[in-house]
Amino acid sequence: MENEAEMKSSKTIKLKTLQRWLLIITLVVIAGNVGYRLGQTNTNVSLSAEKRVVVNTSPPPSREVDFSLFWEVWSRLEQQYVDKTKIDPEKMVQGAISGMVASLGDPYTVYLPPKENEDFKEDLGGSFEGIGAQLGAKDDRIVVIAPLKDHPAEKAGLQPGDWIIKVNGEETYGWTVPQAVNKIRGNKGTTVNLTVVSEGAQEQKELPVVRDTITVKSVDEEMKASVACAGSQAEPQPSSGDTSSCPQVAYIKLNRFGDQTNDEWNAIVANVRLQLAQGEVKGIVLDLRNNPGGYLQSAIYVASEFLNSGIVVQQENSDKTRETYSVMRVGNLLDVPLVVLINKGSASASEILAGALRDHDRATLIGEQSFGKGSIQTPEDLPDGSGIHITTAKWLLPGGDYINGTGISPDIEIKSVSASESATLDPQLERAIEELTK
Repeated sequence: MENEAEMKSSKTIKLKTLQRWLLIITLVVIAGNVGYRLGQTNTNVSLSAEKRVVVNTSPPPSREVDFSLFWEVWSRLEQQYVDKTKIDPEKMVQGAISGMVASLGDPYTVYLPPKENEDFKEDLGGSFEGIGAQLGAKDDRIVVIAPLKDHPAEKAGLQPGDWIIKVNGEETYGWTVPQAVNKIRGNKGTTVNLTVVSEGAQEQKELPVVRDTITVKSVDEEMKASVACAGSQAEPQPSSGDTSSCPQVAYIKLNRFGDQTNDEWNAIVANVRLQLAQGEVKGIVLDLRNNPGGYLQSAIYVASEFLNSGIVVQQENSDKTRETYSVMRVGNLLDVPLVVLINKGSASASEILAGALRDHDRATLIGEQSFGKGSIQTPEDLPDGSGIHITTAKWLLPGGDYINGTGISPDIEIKSVSASESATLDPQLERAIEELTK
């Protein structure tokens, strides 16, 4: 095992680009009132309050572009469109930029007008108003990555994999996630009507969702007893110090990789270590189900808790060069038996963590195929307060797998139960506890 000094040296070399705090996350609308987030550099940008006006700047030197048709269309609209009050030059420019970005066919490369860009930044705060659902884009449709536990979307019956066909009666085909965000978001107490089709189903269903304040905690932990002791739901058991008759495991639910994740994680690990020292647990269940991702740095931080060395993730840039990010510290749970739970709501940074633990033979993965997001987005602010998020790289698992669009397959596949059954049944968790206590 590398000693701590060697690990710090490796960290300095391997994580130079993490000074930018890349955030890798599935396009998200965790709440209605705060936009969405995706892979980003977490940098502070000072915007001038004075609006800048740029007129007919020359094209990039590598491109010779004929804009005569663009201006021809512009001129005809100004001259011929019936309702002159709707001709807004600023909105026309924003629409042209949005179309240029959309021409790439990448749902994660997007242009955000000033208001949407402002909402995006507010989303990083962690508490906001909305429905509590994480959204992605696939095949020109808006798809639910995961509803947040005990929040309005889940209570209304929204499930991972649901396709949102309409919002308040308006078709969503071809929408980007920012467009969906603008339609779904709203103030606490107001209602948004979603028309959804569940994965594998044919019939549409109408779901009215009442918006509320959304607060997301990164990490939760509790003790779980074996099924034989606790019954089918594996309810938490009081600690007695004697696990011979009723084996228990530490259950850690990692909801996202946010601003406070590392601190919250450290507190949880301190408690788990105490339980391990007292002989109270036989292993750890790390639940990454419905975790849409977050800061790459935090995913590497958590992976380093369980891995003593090695690559956590690789980054492939547009010129095909690769950078590797390795274990960044000496972990405290290197030898503790570990099972990781994943499902179709596990995306981006959570897939990096699950994939790294699998590729290093450190954990058994149980559950369902993960979402499959393997790209990195970098957001940049533009002079007028708008923003652009550009897919700048791909990420690969330690073994070189690129899982974009396919996801990660579990070692043991256990199907999830319906929403109506989930309050009393969790066969994926039950199997995880069984693996650790058998």
